[in-house]
Amino acid sequence: MPAPLMSLVWTDHVTGRQGFLVVDRLVRGVASGGLRMRPGCTLEEVTGLARGMTMKEALHYNPEGRYVPLGGAKGGIDCDPQDPEAYPLLVRYLRAMRPYIESLWTTGEDLGLTQDLVDRAAAEAGLVSSVQAVYPLLDDETAARRRLADAFAVEVDGIGLDELAGGCGVAESALTALDRAGVPHRGTRVAVQGLGTMGGATARFLARAGLTVVAVADVKGTIANPAGLDVEALLRARDAYGTVDRAVLRPGDLDLPGDAWLTADAEVLVPAAVSYAIDTANEHLVTARWIVEAANMPVLPEAEERLTARGVTVLPDVVVNSGTNAWWWWTLFGDIGPAADEAFAHTRRSMRALVGLMLDRAESDGTTPRAAAHALVTDRLPVIAERFGWYR
Repeated sequence: MPAPLMSLVWTDHVTGRQGFLVVDRLVRGVASGGLRMRPGCTLEEVTGLARGMTMKEALHYNPEGRYVPLGGAKGGIDCDPQDPEAYPLLVRYLRAMRPYIESLWTTGEDLGLTQDLVDRAAAEAGLVSSVQAVYPLLDDETAARRRLADAFAVEVDGIGLDELAGGCGVAESALTALDRAGVPHRGTRVAVQGLGTMGGATARFLARAGLTVVAVADVKGTIANPAGLDVEALLRARDAYGTVDRAVLRPGDLDLPGDAWLTADAEVLVPAAVSYAIDTANEHLVTARWIVEAANMPVLPEAEERLTARGVTVLPDVVVNSGTNAWWWWTLFGDIGPAADEAFAHTRRSMRALVGLMLDRAESDGTTPRAAAHALVTDRLPVIAERFGWYR
């Protein structure tokens, strides 16, 4: 793919820390992509994420839908989200990016940030909304904003619909792969790295589908139980950063080192936390048959090559975790209403169709799912560009 349309490096005048914005492409003058905050975040990382957003948007293009894909973008801030300076830094970053958020960049939560925090900081920075750049594209802005607000107010068993939509998409990606391979859900074991927004919701959906969650990892380490963990108890005991209070562990639950999730005796691994989690130094530890990329860029390319060579299938992030972004726009543009059942049904149908298409393409081309996803994007981008145009 060509170079990004725009790359911006911002230096905070108070702390000296840096923030980044990369706009990979614009469609109808707008790009979509979340804002992450983590120590060590780089421009190169954000550039890769922005390119991934262009792909995610294109993969969900449906000529019959109301939601028309946008371009791809991403923001990043090099700071520990638990640092006392993190929130003031976030406000200053959003204030500096205000012209772009008002005109062309729609953003929201990503690694290290919750949507509530982004919304609060955006208001303090003088913004109407973190997605206000898309408002001119809506048929009825008032109705659309009310519909999205109603959707964000929905909770299912203590977890918000905005959080569950992405996990539903990740889980459906895994279940589609299992179904195609003829592997029953019940008895299939899964390990999840990260019990935050994406990982927690994914763990819930997979457990409720009959899979056995045998390990989950947070910043303190890995909680494991070969007989299966009580996912709901762990979800209730986590804090805003996805860290589980170990006081809820049962006899038989093990508190292991942080990287123990990689070696868990499981058929499915779900890296749902940081980028670059699986590299050439640790890929040999993986014994799972499938890696389902809930996080952005969790498996380095050379590690993926080695995994593929020994029969491990990597379901790529650009497909697997695209449900969160798509749910926002399906709801805002009016393809679905704010009810949870409707959101889950639409997400399941869309993700199952997309994952199936990707796996069909991989099989017919004799390639990997990631290469197949790239091929699908290559097919769709010219159609989108011809109909809606880049850069405008």
